[in-house]
Amino acid sequence: MTNLIKRASAEARAFGRKKDNAKSKRNRDDDELANAPRIEAPRKPRFAPVTFSEEGGVRYLHFGTEWVQGAMRLKKPDHIELEYAQQMMAWLLFIETPERIAQLGLGAAALTKFCHRFLKRAKVEAVELNPAVVIAARAMFELPYDDARLTVTERDAWEFVNDRANHGTIGALQIDLYDATARGPVLDSVSFYRACRACLTPEAGVVTINLFGDHPSFVRNMRHLNEAFDHRVIALPEVHDGNRVALAFAGPALDVPFAALETRAKLIEAQLGLPARKWVKGLAESAGIPTTGSFSI
Repeated sequence: MTNLIKRASAEARAFGRKKDNAKSKRNRDDDELANAPRIEAPRKPRFAPVTFSEEGGVRYLHFGTEWVQGAMRLKKPDHIELEYAQQMMAWLLFIETPERIAQLGLGAAALTKFCHRFLKRAKVEAVELNPAVVIAARAMFELPYDDARLTVTERDAWEFVNDRANHGTIGALQIDLYDATARGPVLDSVSFYRACRACLTPEAGVVTINLFGDHPSFVRNMRHLNEAFDHRVIALPEVHDGNRVALAFAGPALDVPFAALETRAKLIEAQLGLPARKWVKGLAESAGIPTTGSFSI
């Protein structure tokens, strides 16, 4: 199992704040967001210099600030270092390796490399608008070049999900779309999330989205996701003093005993080294259901 960073990361420092202040601020933000206009068009991303840092055997990707946009442990380049990024693979609890996995927002390519290396039956595609990020991923984070199973496309994620050629073709869609300001996903409208849902295979499909729990954008994103996915959305508990990974489901309704999820999680841990039993515990906590019951969504 990949070891996580045992220190206060730049990511954690950036989101470090007193919980009492955050709670009162969230209440104010809730009131403001209730009457806020809905933004249906994508926000224009702001590119910034791609920069790097290293500490404790881990290389970090930044967009010109201290915000961590990705990480790679130098001795384990194909493994997923950050806990929230590991949680982005939580769709594995519900579906077998799909034929097609897509990643919106390349970052340090941790998810793309992991899927390409360890999920041999899947075709893996990453979509990244900033060409400098693609260059950095290959030069500094050991992203392999395209082959029969790997495609990296320099394209706007908005265009990708609205391309009808992609509709109904993706089993697992992983979304991590942040610009240099790191204020929340660059794309977060109901229209965007509906297009994401349209990309999923009709028999079953899961979207995982990296959100910031202690930030006004979390409330907006959860509302928009619930509207786009008919309230079939759940967010795992917060990690890194900010990150929360949400899962949104398409296809038939699910009613899975937690015992079955535990069995599946043990298999994932044995085969892939991911902390999947933590995901099961997190799902139960978020749903307010004991692990003796069933996860229904």
